[in-house]
Parts: sequence; C-alpha cells; structure tokens
Amino acid sequence: MEVTLYANERIDDLTETLKIIQSKEVFAFSMDAVLLAHFPIVPRKGQIIDLCSGNGVIPILLSRKTSSTIYGVEIQERLVDMANRSIALNGLTSQIKMIHSDLKKAPRVFGKGVFDLVTVNPPYLPLTGQTQNLNQQVAIARHEILTNLEEVIQISDQLLKVGGRLAMVHRPSRLVELISLLRDYRIEPKKIQFVHPHRHKEANMVLIEAKKRGGKELHVLPPLIVYGDNGEYTKEIHQIYYGNQNE
Repeated sequence: MEVTLYANERIDDLTETLKIIQSKEVFAFSMDAVLLAHFPIVPRKGQIIDLCSGNGVIPILLSRKTSSTIYGVEIQERLVDMANRSIALNGLTSQIKMIHSDLKKAPRVFGKGVFDLVTVNPPYLPLTGQTQNLNQQVAIARHEILTNLEEVIQISDQLLKVGGRLAMVHRPSRLVELISLLRDYRIEPKKIQFVHPHRHKEANMVLIEAKKRGGKELHVLPPLIVYGDNGEYTKEIHQIYYGNQNE
C-alpha cells in the first residue's frame, strides 16, 4: 500500500515483511524497542496496550505474535501521524489503533483493569539543564519531561488486570528504583534480562517483565549479547531481527 511521505521522512525495513516511516527530525526507534517487542509473553487473544508508543514500532512488531487489537498511546501528534501511516503501510489498520493522548488519561479512556499486557519504552533520563538544548521532540522521548518512571508504573497498574503483565526496557542504572517502584504498586518482577553491547562490556539495557499481584519469584535470564567478536550481530540478535528466514 502506498502512503504519503512528508519532507525528511523515509521508509525503513523493520523486519523482512514490515516497514516503518521515520524522520531525522524526530526520535527514531532503536534496538531497545525491537528487543522489548520480542521479550514478553504476548497473549494471542488478550488486550494489549503500548504506552509512550512513539512512531508505533512496538505495536507493529507485536502484531506478528497475536491476533489481538493493540492500542498505542503517544502524546506527540506528529509521531501519532507517522505511526498511523506506518500501520496503513503494513495493512494493520484493523488490528492496531493509535491514540493521541497523555498516558495519564489512559485509565479514563480505556477503563481500569482491562489489559492483559502493557508494554512501555519510557523516557530513560531524569530532567537536567541540558534538555533545553535538545530538539524538543527528541527531548520528550529521552527525558522525563512529560512523565516519569513512577507515573508510568502507576498508570500501568491501573490499566492491568490482576495477573496481567507489564514489560519494560530501561537503563540498568535505574534498575533498583524500577524494582522498588514495581513492588510499591504490587507489580511483582518475574523475569529480567540484561543486554550487553559486547560480551566484555557492562549492560546498557535491561528488560523486565512483571505481573500484577504476582508471587515473589524472579527469573534472571542469560545475558543477551548484541555484537560478537567479529563485530556482527550475535546469533540471538540475528534471530530476534530476522527469525529463521536468514539463518
């Protein structure tokens, strides 16, 4: 399907079959979104919502794993427009619905206790004086300008059914804060995986899945290494991006 592209926009391959519209003028998705979409248990017929959805990359990727309707919530109107055109480009308009809204309004829009899975790739960085020097759209995506970690977890708790799961990617430097807040809202961490750029480098991402009112049992998965000694993607990363077709 053909879609309209505006100035400085391009179409990138997301997988072998999926494409996405991006622009150098706004925050583009990166590997953390791809890994997050691959990480959680995805209900085949449940209710799914992606917060801080950006240009819709996570809902588009999740569509490969479920027949459920997937909602994306994004506060930046331009990103919502890009997401909607990407959704149309991939023929997914009947499955993915983008909502232009502040995530704080999501419980009023959708109701409380209705989702089986919440995914979120939130802003990683606390506010600093440097944010005023950034492109505003990029700053909102990277820094806690319009929301923060506790608010994301609080809203997720309201949206989730009891037994529903929250999947998030974040910086390892904030893992203690993240786990503490999850437990404050009685969303129990169940699965964690650290992501390392190289096998001798410290982790620069952490993936976490937590269950609303779940029991206290945490599984730490083997570390995920992005690049091998040859500088190319490891087998695990290659599998996440390309599946079996390119092996």
